[in-house]
Amino acid sequence: MRNAIIHSNGIFLPEKVVPNSYFDELLGQHVSQWLEKFVEIYERRWCADDQSVADLCIGAAKQAMERGNVNPQDIDLLIVATDTPEFISPSTASKVQFLLGLKNAGTFDLNSACSGFVTGLDVAAKYIRSDENYNTILVIGAYAMSKYLNPEDKKTINLFADGAGAFVLKATDNDNQGFQQSKLITKGEYHDYMGIYAGGTNMPITNTVIERKDHLLKIRHRFPDGINAITWSQMAIDLAQKSNLAPTDYAQYFLTQININSIRETMDLLNLPHSLAQTSMHKYGYTGSACIPLAFEDALQAGKFKRGDNLMFIGSGGGLAFAAASFIY
Repeated sequence: MRNAIIHSNGIFLPEKVVPNSYFDELLGQHVSQWLEKFVEIYERRWCADDQSVADLCIGAAKQAMERGNVNPQDIDLLIVATDTPEFISPSTASKVQFLLGLKNAGTFDLNSACSGFVTGLDVAAKYIRSDENYNTILVIGAYAMSKYLNPEDKKTINLFADGAGAFVLKATDNDNQGFQQSKLITKGEYHDYMGIYAGGTNMPITNTVIERKDHLLKIRHRFPDGINAITWSQMAIDLAQKSNLAPTDYAQYFLTQININSIRETMDLLNLPHSLAQTSMHKYGYTGSACIPLAFEDALQAGKFKRGDNLMFIGSGGGLAFAAASFIY
């Protein structure tokens, strides 16, 4: 059966490193110790003033294409998953397509907040499986949330960061490799808990909006305790069962990197060692749609999995949106 494999990957991070000590001075409070002890974030990357999310996309895509020996004209479709877009309209993907010279690629953006990259993998895999016109698809998860942070908001300013990751998916007839299962879940009752709520048709940008800082990221309400760990672990169990596997059959779990404790709770619910879930927020901060491909790169470089291994990807983000996909790497 025709299937989609993870052919190659790449990442890109801005050069600007922001240590925890920066926020001690910015906020006038000693937050470094709390960040290191309870969140385990030690530093993060922020875009330069003249960098945008498209720059991050291009950097990650170039590395993925170079590693996979993929030429620009080989790409049939480009999917950019981001909720920090280049523009409200047109799509970020259209600009990235042009600047990368992907002359044969159709494009679109995908916004399911921080679950976007895994949703993009799901969409791309199904394009390849269902339509022979799509043989090589580039999926990019990108985040430039530093552009939307309120420097006075201690709930967000020291957690969120910037980066991008890219996968090239290719068609294969090898039954022992590629996409296995996927699942999407949305709990829309939480749509107003966290987000950037101004700039669209519901709340156009006005002077009043800017004064209230509604055009910046806000956490309006606290999400229920354990909602990520409970949902992630059940999604993992469901996908494993559909693949006639057990949770123990996966070499690595790549989970949204918003909270290291949620990752550990998930692994505890699955009765798996914490080491099977890569954690990469320590040096990157929280990078939304980019965090899972960044964690994938770290685990790849550390030799934590190899070709033929089962891998589980589970993302979640505002909305509240969840996406899970499993692959044989």
